[in-house]
Parts: sequence; C-alpha cells; structure tokens
Amino acid sequence: MVPQDKLEQIVQRFQYLEARLAEGADPGDIAALGREHAELRPVVAEIEAWRALHTRIEEAEALRDDPEMRALAEEELETLRAELPAREQALRLALLPRDAADARAALMEIRPGTGGEEAGLFAADLLRMYQRYAEARGWRFEIIEMQGTEIGGVRDAVLRIAGEGVFARLKFESGVHRVQRVPVTESGGRIHTSAATVAVLPEAEAVDVEIDPNDLRIDTMRASGAGGQHVNTTDSAVRVTHLPSGIVVTSSEKSQHQNRRLALEVLRAKLFDRARRDADAARAADRRGQVGSGDRSERIRTYNFPQGRVSDHRINLTLYKLESVMQGDLDEIIDALIADDQARKLAELEA
Repeated sequence: MVPQDKLEQIVQRFQYLEARLAEGADPGDIAALGREHAELRPVVAEIEAWRALHTRIEEAEALRDDPEMRALAEEELETLRAELPAREQALRLALLPRDAADARAALMEIRPGTGGEEAGLFAADLLRMYQRYAEARGWRFEIIEMQGTEIGGVRDAVLRIAGEGVFARLKFESGVHRVQRVPVTESGGRIHTSAATVAVLPEAEAVDVEIDPNDLRIDTMRASGAGGQHVNTTDSAVRVTHLPSGIVVTSSEKSQHQNRRLALEVLRAKLFDRARRDADAARAADRRGQVGSGDRSERIRTYNFPQGRVSDHRINLTLYKLESVMQGDLDEIIDALIADDQARKLAELEA
C-alpha cells in the first residue's frame, strides 16, 4: 500500500490550499489554486475514508480484550475487514497520476474514411451521436467548422465540447470507427463496410502554446461546397496556416473576427496535442500507446446495424444496444474504457 508519509503530504497540501483560498489568494493565483484544490478533494476523501476504516478496525481489535465484548468485536471485525480490499482499491485509483488535460474542454474532428458517400453519412451519424451525448451530460456543444455533402453527410467537422470532465471521457473516442450496414445509396440491399475517423484534442490555453504571429499565414475566403455552413452568404471564412508545422485549420462562421479566434483555438489545440504526444513518446518509446491516444490508423469500434451490435475492439466489449448508442447512450462503453485504462495504469505502477 502507499506509504503513510505520502498520504500525509497529500492531506497537508490540501489543507494548505484550503487555507490559501479561505484567506483570499492573489487574483492571479486563485484559478491555479482552485484547480489543484478540486483535483485533490476526491483523493483526500478516499484517504480519510481509508484511515477511518483502519481506525474502526483498531478499535474493534481492542474490544476483543474485553470478554463481554469479544463476540461483538469479532463480528464487527469480519465485516470491516471485508470492506478493506474495496477501500484500498478505491484509494489506489484515486492516487493514480492524472492526465493534466482531463478537466479541459475538447476539440473533436470527425471525417469520413473509406466508403465514399456512405462514409460521409456515417460521419454525420457520429456527429449527432456525440451531440446527443453532450446534451445528456449538460455539456456545451459548438460546431466550429462543418462541410457537408449533397446527400446530407459530413465531409469535415470540427466541434468544441465544454463542461465538467469532457476530455477525460471523450479522449477514448479517438480512432477509426467502422460501420456495417446497407447504405441508402445501395439499391441491391447489400451490406457495406465504411469508416470515419474521430480525433479528440484537449483545448489548449494561451500559456500552453505560444504562437508567433510571424509563423502564421491567414487567408480570408468565401465559404463554399455542398452543404457547407452559410454557403453564398458570407466571405468571412478564415484559413490559418502554421508555417513551421504545416498545420492548416479553417473556420466559416459569419463573423470574420470570430473565425480568426476559433481557428487559432483549433491550431493551438493541435500544437498542444503534438507536444503532448511527443513528450509521451520520449517518456515511453518502447511502450504501447495509451487507449484513445488519437492514432487514426487503429480501428477502435464497429457499429453493426443488421445485428444491432456495437463492439469496442480495444476491450473486447460487445453490446446489443446499437440504437441507444447512436442516440448518445455512450456511458457504458466509456466507463468500461476508463476502468480498463485504470487497471493498466495500476498494473504498471505495481509491476
């Protein structure tokens, strides 16, 4: 188990943060102190619960010396000791290293893969699925950029999703999503296999990535293309090219000023994600990448419509509830992915 001195350091740090916030910290420090305080609160709660259980066990053991209380003490000890493994596991999970980006908003990119027009229709289905999931959790859902197809599919979509724990839950959605169904474009009733890619990036803050204006080429253009937003209504679409990296992002809302801001947010997130992945690779070049790292070459999930089945290949999970999943009922899948991720991290720590 975790050494007592480490647990005490965590508790003392939490108490220090509480005192700083209570006495009124400098305005520039409040956000950082509040964020750390919020991150430590559930950890300290688990430490206190674990300590309280051990105290009750010690008290029950002491009562065994009293002949009149021995039987009652033995019965209570059996119950308390049965609780101990679950309490220790909860504490281990609480003490796992946190992804610093978990509390951030997320930028999501959805694009059709192989499969022609049907892939674009599936990409549109995924967009609606994530929008419904966001709405069910009370998150804010914003379309930054979307280009459609003639038959109602999606050629390219960039979304911003904000709320509590957004990136922590959506980061596992990165990868190739495959669909098996009879396309509306298929007259012979044959089942086709198509795919769409999803990439989920943590939203970056200005302090995370400094962008030199001299490294940018910004072009203004008319929004165009079948199904594109505001087609023939505005010349305000903005394309930003980051010259050192070659990354290109666009935004085509009605306000040119807003487009520039949104495009820079997407660019900052992409540069931040690249830096995170480079750091991960440097730390663990010989280790398998984390689930949901954004590797688009990896097929992560299959949606089989004829059988009403959805299968996540990373954790060998199959659910026969495809209709509700497409309506945004994703918690069972995401909870299983989080549990698997936690189990692997525990195994690495205890190896």
